[in-house]
Amino acid sequence: MRCLARMLTRLHQCFSLLSKDNPPELEESGEVASCLAQRDAHACVPEHTAGAPVPASCLPGPAPAASRALPPAVQGGLHGQEDCCASRAGAHVALPAAQLPAAVAGMCPLQPSLAAGTPQHREHAGCDPGADGPAPHPRDGGWHTASLQHALRVLDMTGLLDDGVEQDPGTMSMWDCTAAVARTCIAQQQGGTVEPGQAPLPVEVRVDLRVNRASYAFLREALRSSVGSPLRLCCRDLRAEDLPMRNTVALLQLLDAGCLRRVDLRFNNLGLRGLSVIIPHVARFQHLASLRLHYVHGDSRQPSVDGEDNFRYFLAQMGRFTCLRELSMGSSLLSGRLDQLLSTLQSPLESLELAFCALLPEDLRFLARSPHAVHLKKLDLSGNDLSGGQLEPFQGLLQAAAATLLHLELTECQLADPQLLSTLPVLTRCASLRYLGLYGNPLSMAGLKELLRDSVVQAELRTVVHPFPVDCYEGLPWPPPASVLLEASINEEKFARVEAELHQLLLASGRAHVLWTTDIYGRLAADYFSL
Repeated sequence: MRCLARMLTRLHQCFSLLSKDNPPELEESGEVASCLAQRDAHACVPEHTAGAPVPASCLPGPAPAASRALPPAVQGGLHGQEDCCASRAGAHVALPAAQLPAAVAGMCPLQPSLAAGTPQHREHAGCDPGADGPAPHPRDGGWHTASLQHALRVLDMTGLLDDGVEQDPGTMSMWDCTAAVARTCIAQQQGGTVEPGQAPLPVEVRVDLRVNRASYAFLREALRSSVGSPLRLCCRDLRAEDLPMRNTVALLQLLDAGCLRRVDLRFNNLGLRGLSVIIPHVARFQHLASLRLHYVHGDSRQPSVDGEDNFRYFLAQMGRFTCLRELSMGSSLLSGRLDQLLSTLQSPLESLELAFCALLPEDLRFLARSPHAVHLKKLDLSGNDLSGGQLEPFQGLLQAAAATLLHLELTECQLADPQLLSTLPVLTRCASLRYLGLYGNPLSMAGLKELLRDSVVQAELRTVVHPFPVDCYEGLPWPPPASVLLEASINEEKFARVEAELHQLLLASGRAHVLWTTDIYGRLAADYFSL
């Protein structure tokens, strides 16, 4: 919380500079002068896409003197902006993930590739490259008028992720803090740029939210206060964890329907009954591209009256999505029901996660014949047994998706050497494949070497997460259950020799850039929006 307090204080100071003349004790600061020059600079710019970097054409016009250049630590995303269509001036603050820590520490950043004051900078900003001249002094009369015209219009804080460091569960994560920081910035900025009697200009705040029990109350209050006010809080990605069903529904009701692109409810034990309550509120987000759920049990082998009614209602709601491109249904019993689920969707999927869904051969056959197969970029079948009757339909699915597939996850699929070797001909046809996950499968060193040799034709392959070879275990039962492969100890000396041999094979084939690893936890799954 001390870190959050420092962030808020620094942001408060920066927006004080944006809305007021610089205080006497700071007037000689080069950083302050640059911030003030930034405040009064403006250029006509097109509509900015949420989460996207601000283009060079959005850089502000008149430049501060070279001696007032900002330090590198604070370069990256504060730009003057003018609304050309409505003829109203505004400012756009973009704080992307890679630049946010520096932006929070120093604020008022500039793009390093087009430094203020250069001819290229003025040309991209729509200014006359030959119109050189010193920046106006902060005490000139023009400052006050410009500061009233350039109120903050957009604050883009999307893309901020947790830093992975363990924290007090009673505090908000970095993701949750975006809303608090945004509201502080806007309150300070509006208080300094709106004259008495004038209505404040509308302000749009773009954030990614990760909501749990500790942060829900604050976010609910923040969203409620934005209704009917000049503040429009636009949530791009929503992840709710361990949140009661009624709170999840209340949160969804408060979100702007035109902004949300992803809803992640995987870390909530809602079940099919809970989802049948929540899914109608999710379905109102017509631009939703990604939906991530868990524990949707529609097993055709164990039907029940309530379960069937809930499943049919769930399917009907899924049919309302028109822009859905990613669907995650991990740990859902979909045996014999995959056709019912995918047939309801109005558009083909590009990312499909069906980990631990107890899929049957007919499920895989349907998916291979469906319109989704030829569009798939990411496919996760982890935890489904592909060693028996599912192997042939799985190979047919790979054949159908070969032209587009970039990311294939097959962790714990009971693929031994015979199954892998029979799959290699179709697997190597996936010419664009970048990631292959095979962890937790009972493969030998001979099988891994065969995979390494055959995959030489896959020029785009960058990462292979492979299992510890069964050769490195001692006293392993056969066929070994996945739990044994994950928990049993290995012979470290044997595995060191295996790693050295695989590395030499990669070097000999000119593929030193390809990572072969057993580190499943260090390989984060590719995000659909980054594919």
